[in-house]
Amino acid sequence: MSYLTTLPNFALAFGASLLALGVAIAIYVVVTPIREFTLVEQGNNAAAISLGGALLGLAAPIASAIAHSRDLVDLLVWSLVALVAQLLVHVAVNLCWRGVSRQIAAGSHSHAIVLAALSVAVGLVNAACLTP
Repeated sequence: MSYLTTLPNFALAFGASLLALGVAIAIYVVVTPIREFTLVEQGNNAAAISLGGALLGLAAPIASAIAHSRDLVDLLVWSLVALVAQLLVHVAVNLCWRGVSRQIAAGSHSHAIVLAALSVAVGLVNAACLTP
């Protein structure tokens, strides 16, 4: 039964990381020009693809932060870094690729797939940068 001694640490890290992911995605959808949850509720698959990419792009560095953080503060700081990186990607894409958000809101899967892929790619690079 000694393996259960780490259960409280697991529970704390898991809860903190889910909270960090929830807060990050909440901030993401408020800051970005697309109202993903509203569009998803309306059946917009492109918005779902875009939001799914953002979630994966945020989750990858948070997962890496869990594996490499010394404590909860470290985990939360790197979760914030992940959010900032994702938001910067979204801003850069919208500046360079005019109308991408409008196209996703209109249901363009091709635009959503590229934005989702960019979000995941940045999340993976961000996660790799957290590796000591």
